[in-house]
Amino acid sequence: MVGNDIEKLIKIIAKLPSLGTRSARRIVLQLLKKRETLFFPLIDALNNVAENIKTCEVCGNYDTLSPCSICSSSSRDSSVLCVVQDVADLWAMERISLFKGKYHVLGGILSAIDGISAEDLNLESLFSRLEKENISEIILALPATIDGQITTNYILQRLKSYNIKITTLAQGIPMGAELDYMDEGTIQLALNSRKVL
Repeated sequence: MVGNDIEKLIKIIAKLPSLGTRSARRIVLQLLKKRETLFFPLIDALNNVAENIKTCEVCGNYDTLSPCSICSSSSRDSSVLCVVQDVADLWAMERISLFKGKYHVLGGILSAIDGISAEDLNLESLFSRLEKENISEIILALPATIDGQITTNYILQRLKSYNIKITTLAQGIPMGAELDYMDEGTIQLALNSRKVL
């Protein structure tokens, strides 16, 4: 039997994606065994992130700065904007170090079942960016799911009045897949093979 504080920690860790109670117990046990090398550095890192991380006011990424380091970078191509569902997808794109443009995080996708409408997403700031920034291409890097396709179609309808090249990721991303679960080679192939919508 474990103490209340340890049980509370196990329950919190078990709430993380892909972890259950058994995995959480193993993690907590490992943290307790290695307090100096794992547990205390983890506490420091969590405190630093909690105190210093901001949501970028331009794209929606997480960083210690706002605008974030990607939006602030003069070496990135400001004319190409990659629209992604969430920050995990942005990070997946950045892992391959191939895309040199900028991003826009929607914060979700349209979903009637989950009650997510256009007003719940970071869409109006996307269209506002199109008015202010000199964007020549938008890459819609949304999930290859029904809700992802509905979101893509909604954005396409809203973009009809703009003179912008619109592309989407192509080969390599299977139907039903999400970027965060794809390997770097698959994402690279899909990015290189994108097609005009």
